[in-house]
Amino acid sequence: MANRKVLDPGSSPEAAYGARLRRLREERGWKQEDLAERTSYSGKHISAVETTRRSATLQLSKELDTAFGLAGSPDSFESEWRKARNGVLMEGFPEYAHHERRAVEIRMFEIGIVPGLLQVPGYAQALARASVGRGAVTEDEAAGRVAFQVERQQILERRRPPMVFAVLDESCLRNLVGGPQVMAAQLDRLVEFAACPYTVLQVAPFVMGERRPLNRALTLLTLPDRSVFSYTESQAQGNLERDVSFVTPMITAYHQLVAESLSPTDTVAMIKDIRKGML
Repeated sequence: MANRKVLDPGSSPEAAYGARLRRLREERGWKQEDLAERTSYSGKHISAVETTRRSATLQLSKELDTAFGLAGSPDSFESEWRKARNGVLMEGFPEYAHHERRAVEIRMFEIGIVPGLLQVPGYAQALARASVGRGAVTEDEAAGRVAFQVERQQILERRRPPMVFAVLDESCLRNLVGGPQVMAAQLDRLVEFAACPYTVLQVAPFVMGERRPLNRALTLLTLPDRSVFSYTESQAQGNLERDVSFVTPMITAYHQLVAESLSPTDTVAMIKDIRKGML
């Protein structure tokens, strides 16, 4: 017990998670190995999470909830993990993600990179590694972002997914992310996405030039009550807007962009042509 690390729950969400895990375990008289027998994780791993040397994951949180009988409760570890996870996301994005899950239509325009909803794992991981390399995020934060990306994409697998209209600037296709193999897989994914019955994919080609009505990425969410939110990002934060006087011009600009963009058929042809160069 002499080497027992003192935990400060107030120092970070990870520390609060670890301190609570230790407290609940000790209240039951369990050693870390006892809890390990009730999960698929080792006692060493549990010790590392308690002392913040390793970050909790969604899978661990679910298994802890089963072990402690907290599954489905407001005090579950899964709920705590999700709240802490929002801390690795850009300010304003968690609120957007909440409404994205409810949307019946998603209209998006992206410049430079493929939108998160359409990214394959290798592409998302390459972007995350680059952020770590620049010192913009920690490795744990980058892993959290990638995990969240995967979770977001589940809305496309629902029995009744939202209609998704995506316009990608040509730079999204030509900006090599993760190397040729990763980019080839990403382009294949876009072709698959374009073939879905609930999607429309278009490219805003470079030749559009000054006719492109939008100069920053934009997402428009239509909710079940037919209200529309717009979402844009600066370098530091996201902005979710629901005021009609602001959103309406964004809708107009988006429709103008669609009218100037390549048709879905020509879009797929361009993607396949670029894909050939990845072989």
